[in-house]
Amino acid sequence: MQRIFICGSALTGQPDHANVQNARFIGPVRTQPHYRMHAVECGWHPGVYEVESEGVALAGELYEMTSEQYEALLASEPPHLYPGQVSLEDGSLAIAMIYPKSLVEKHQWPDISHFGGWAAYKASQLSLASA
Repeated sequence: MQRIFICGSALTGQPDHANVQNARFIGPVRTQPHYRMHAVECGWHPGVYEVESEGVALAGELYEMTSEQYEALLASEPPHLYPGQVSLEDGSLAIAMIYPKSLVEKHQWPDISHFGGWAAYKASQLSLASA
C-alpha cells in the first residue's frame, strides 16, 4: 500500500476523480508550506514543485492505494508529471505528482499558489465565468 497525495483534477468533485478508483480515502490534508502550484497547459491541470523559500501549504486529499491502483493512476496522468515525495502538514511523507519547475518557467504558466489548492482555483474560475 502506498500513501498518495492528490491535489489536482482527481480530487473529490473534480472531473478526473474516477482515476483514484476505489482507493481508501484517508482524509483531507495539507502539505508543509514548501510548494508552489501553477495552472499548467492553460489550466488543464496543476503543476506542483518544491521550493526553498516562499512556498505555500497546498490543500489535497490523502489516499492509500494498492500497487495496481497506483500504476493505473500513473498511467492516467498528463505528460511531464512524475511521482515524488511531499511533506504533509503533520510531518509525514506521501507520494504526489510533481511537475518540472523548468517547464513552468519556460512556458510561464500562471502561479496559482495563493489559492492554496486546485479546487479553490477551479472554483474561482467558475465564479469568474458566471459573473
